[in-house]
Amino acid sequence: MTITFITGANKGLGRETARRLIECGHTVLVGARDREQGEETAATLGARHVLIDVTDDASVAAAAANIAEREGRIDVLINNAGVHGPVGDPGDLTAADAFAVLDVNVIGVVRTTTAFLPLLRRSDDPVIVNVSSGMGSLALTHDPDRPESHVVAPLYTSSKAALTMLTTQYAKGLEGIRVNAADPGYTATDLNGHSGPQTVTEGTDAIVALATEKSGAGTGRFVSRHGQITWS
Repeated sequence: MTITFITGANKGLGRETARRLIECGHTVLVGARDREQGEETAATLGARHVLIDVTDDASVAAAAANIAEREGRIDVLINNAGVHGPVGDPGDLTAADAFAVLDVNVIGVVRTTTAFLPLLRRSDDPVIVNVSSGMGSLALTHDPDRPESHVVAPLYTSSKAALTMLTTQYAKGLEGIRVNAADPGYTATDLNGHSGPQTVTEGTDAIVALATEKSGAGTGRFVSRHGQITWS
C-alpha cells in the first residue's frame, strides 16, 4: 500500500489530489494547519488528518513524529501548501511581505522535506512532488499568448521559480529518491479567487501522474498536464 502525505490538503488542489489518490488505492495523510478543516476533509475522503504548519519547525517535526509512530514510513511526499502574496505594483513590497510568501512556498518545502526524509528512506520507491507553477517560468511569463504573462505577482512568481530550481537540486542530490515539480496550470482555486479556467481535477492531473508513476520514472522534471515543460 502506497502511503502519501500531502501538505495543504484541506482544500483546493491538495484536497482534490487526496481524493484522487485515495481512488487510486493510496493511503493518504491529509496535512493541514487548521485542525477542524483537516479533520473534516479526512473524514469526508476516508483519510487521516495530520496537523502541520509548514512555517513552524516544531509543528513539522511533530507531524513527522506522528507519522513515524503511526504508519512508520511514507512513500510519497507532496509539498502542496502555498500562498499567493501581493499582486500588482511591486513598489510597495516589504521584507515582511517577501518572508511571508517564501516562508511557505520555499522554506516550508525545505522544512518539510528535511523532516520527512527519514520516513521516505524507509520506502522501497520514495517520491517527492513539489507543486510549483508555470508562473515561475521565464518563458511562459514572457509569452503574450500565455495567461502567465498577464499577471504581476512578484513574490509568488519568484517563489515558484525558486521551488522549481530547488526541485532540480534535490533530484541531483537525494540519491534513490525521485523528485519532480508539477505545474497545475491556471486552475480555479481560492488562491486566485476561482478565476482559473481549469477545474481542480484538471489542475491535479500532473500531481497525480507524478505521484503514481512506476518505479524508475525520471527525476528532476517539471511537468504539466500536457507533458514535460521547460521553465527557462
